[in-house]
Amino acid sequence: MDAGRPSAAEAKGSINLRIEANTRQLIDDAAAIQGKTRTEFMIESARREAIDVLLDQRLFELDSDRYDAFVQALDSPPAPGPKLRALMRRVPAWRK
Repeated sequence: MDAGRPSAAEAKGSINLRIEANTRQLIDDAAAIQGKTRTEFMIESARREAIDVLLDQRLFELDSDRYDAFVQALDSPPAPGPKLRALMRRVPAWRK
């Protein structure tokens, strides 16, 4: 790999946005307060929000009582009913 060229993971792209003037000014004002450019502010804000959204789907916290109940539910699943047994007998679509 050429040391002067960025890898695919490091390559940069662009995102073009059309926003209302008042929203752009709001972003510019907030960026200025933090001593950042509009681009820096928008990238950091979008990245932080993206991480929050993804973590919201993968991470949750429970107090000790709720954690114990959660683990108990995972460790003691209900017995398979007729619908689950029928589903497990079906041939998967990728094997047909």
